[in-house]
Amino acid sequence: MNYSEGSGKQYHIDVKEGEVGKYVILPGDPKRCEKIASYFDEPKLIADKREYVTYTGYLDGVKVSVTSTGIGGPSAAIALEELVNCGADTFVRVGTCGGMDINVKGGDVVVATGAIRAEGTSKEYAPIEFPAVANFEVASLLTQASKDLNKDYHVGVVQCKDSFYGQHSPETKPVSNELLNKWDAWLKMGCLASEMESAALFIVGSYLKVRVGSVFLVVANQEREKAGLENKIVHDTETAIEVAIEGIRKLIKADKEREDNK
Repeated sequence: MNYSEGSGKQYHIDVKEGEVGKYVILPGDPKRCEKIASYFDEPKLIADKREYVTYTGYLDGVKVSVTSTGIGGPSAAIALEELVNCGADTFVRVGTCGGMDINVKGGDVVVATGAIRAEGTSKEYAPIEFPAVANFEVASLLTQASKDLNKDYHVGVVQCKDSFYGQHSPETKPVSNELLNKWDAWLKMGCLASEMESAALFIVGSYLKVRVGSVFLVVANQEREKAGLENKIVHDTETAIEVAIEGIRKLIKADKEREDNK
């Protein structure tokens, strides 16, 4: 069914084909879009509807975009589906996370290679046995970008949930035993951090055959606080944004080299 009534624009993000680049950065917060777009050449506001704000500009002469997804898997999946409908095929989520592994500190960067599917959106795309994994090339180039920019970074699995307060005050919830037991299991498995969108994005990306990766700023780490360790709190996302921008530049370069070698 065409809810856009012939406008040519996607119903939720209010964008049509040709208005976004092949490469799209996906923050959660709409207010971060202008900040990210400031790294582009000739940035232009394309759309502002609901939680979805889109700017398009250029990096190294190639059209790129930034679109906010809002909080959580459902709105992130909608954004991804509609951006793919508009011609995009390479995505980097940039956002915040809470550290889990004791070595992950506030202000560090985390590049996700995979995500624990402790949310609901991905279950409406794929059986739970199918893993939520980042595109290998995107994750590799985000890792290289972190290294080149001399960031303190970690690479590995993150946990995705639907309830922010289920993470931060699980003992108050009717299913507290389940939440606490699973959290302990994820810690024992070496999970690096917790956030809310990547599992859905990785699964939808696999289904749509597009490239998706994620990089996060660690705001703080509740496990370090529990252990009585230093636990600084950092809110400035500039570090993760810089990694995302450099990662996109590396993807543009790698794609161009492939195209030239055909």
